[in-house]
Order: sequence, then structure tokens, then C-alpha cells
Amino acid sequence: MGATLIKIASIYFVVGVCFGMFMSITHKFEFASVHAHINLVGWVSLALAGLVYSVFPKAADSRLGKFHFWLHNIGLPIMMISLFLLVSGVPNTEPIVAVGGTVTAIAVVLFMLNVILNVHATKEQAIIHNKTTSL
Repeated sequence: MGATLIKIASIYFVVGVCFGMFMSITHKFEFASVHAHINLVGWVSLALAGLVYSVFPKAADSRLGKFHFWLHNIGLPIMMISLFLLVSGVPNTEPIVAVGGTVTAIAVVLFMLNVILNVHATKEQAIIHNKTTSL
């Protein structure tokens, strides 16, 4: 799961950079909120979650990890596409932005709970920590 999240994050990174270039070339800076969300909630958040899940496989293998993965990757595209449409002037898309945002926010809360419940120092990390602090 960690590697998959990192791969998906890299896609958001490319999309975010290309979208930023589009905004710069066309001078359509009203889409800055879409650009920021793609980069922060897509690229950065998913890459960091992927790293956490790579280091702590118990969290990656948990039901919370799977729910986080799917809700994040369903909610974020819904939120981003509908936010783009809303900023473009398409009426009545605000509720869709809210649904996508809510689904994504639930995913983030599930990630937090997963970290709290399933991220623990391994015995090897504890041994290394004890060796380095006793020097």
C-alpha cells in the first residue's frame, strides 16, 4: 500500500505542476485553490502517508489503512474536479465540492486514527535507539 500511495502521489505531483503551468501561461490564477489542493492534499499528503505505510506495514495492512486509501482517492478527485467547475462558473457544483471534501476529510481522520493505533516503534528501532542514546 505504501508504494501504491507514493505512485499515486507522483501522479498528483505531475498534475499539480502542469496545472500550475496552465495557470501561469493563461493568467487564470483564480484556480489557485485547485492547484494548492492538488499539490498539498494529493502530492504531499499521499506521499507522506505512503512513507508512513512503508515504514509501518501494520498500519498499511489494517482496515483503517484500506479505508483511508480508498476514501482519499475517491474524495479528492471529486473535490478537485467539482472545485474546478465551481471556480469556472458552473452553477450548483458547490454541494459536490462539499461531498468530495467531506469524504477526503474522513479519510484524513481515519489516517490519523490508524497512526495512533498502529504506528509503534519496532523492537529493532528500540534497540538502535537504546544503543545510540547510551553512547
